[in-house]
Amino acid sequence: MVRNLLLFVFGLIILGACTPSPMPKTIFIVRHAEKMLVDNPDPELAQAGIIRAEKLAQILVDKEIRHVFSTDYKRTRMTGQPAANQAGVAIELYDPKDQEAFAEKLRLLEGNILVIGHSNTAPGLANFFIGAGDKYPDLTDIEYNFIYLVTIEESGEKVELKSFKDF
Repeated sequence: MVRNLLLFVFGLIILGACTPSPMPKTIFIVRHAEKMLVDNPDPELAQAGIIRAEKLAQILVDKEIRHVFSTDYKRTRMTGQPAANQAGVAIELYDPKDQEAFAEKLRLLEGNILVIGHSNTAPGLANFFIGAGDKYPDLTDIEYNFIYLVTIEESGEKVELKSFKDF
């Protein structure tokens, strides 16, 4: 009986060690699109932002997006909605206050991912995938055109900063 139990435990240990690493994937991290300039802590997108959100969906049309994450604000959800609709997935909300835990969650998920954040959370999240390299600063109030491309492969992780016009 003890021998069988030991064999069972040993088998579980070996199976755990053989767990495959996550498949290669790309995480697209963007700041929400241009918001309406109103005295409201949760504004919707301006017309330019609606156009940018549609452009983002066009950029991602052939990227096989499996997850779309957004903070719980109208401007971030509205930015991701066209891409989520196109991919046939629901927007999943995340809490930007624990970026490190969220980065770990993203590493474990299968498939390509879109994350919509803010001027400080988008570059901040990208920084968790850089390692010891130079870190990205917060975006200014007028910077909406950047996409952080995080590539995760067996050989490691890399981050590239792209512009919407690069696609």
